[in-house]
Amino acid sequence: MALSEQELRLLEQMERALLEEDPKFASTLRGTALRHSARRRAVVAGFVFALGIALLFVGVLTQWYVGIAGFVLMLGSAVVGLGAVRGRQAAAADPRMASHPSGFTSIDGGRRTRRSRGRSANRGSFMERMENRWRTRRENGGM
Repeated sequence: MALSEQELRLLEQMERALLEEDPKFASTLRGTALRHSARRRAVVAGFVFALGIALLFVGVLTQWYVGIAGFVLMLGSAVVGLGAVRGRQAAAADPRMASHPSGFTSIDGGRRTRRSRGRSANRGSFMERMENRWRTRRENGGM
């Protein structure tokens, strides 16, 4: 159903008032702040990873504990960087994400749903499957 012009004007006025009153909250609703922070984390993690490689090489040439510190730095930055990249990809690929022309987004009313993981999601939880196995063994006489 299309909105009337009066409703559109009212909606635009409400958006402008929200932006003026609380710009940080409005940017959070739009998701731009989250994307920028994820990109910033990924870039910083890349630089820290390069620093870790340099420390690793310096550690090979000088003291062994400098190399270990470089490796730990590389590992930590890789985890942070991949987490930021995966978080951005998951948010972009989420089919529940509903976008409004104003840029504001909502995720299925804030409810989270479980993702199915192939066959196991159709059969129930781990404990339910174990109980079913136990029940069938008892019914079949221990076999």
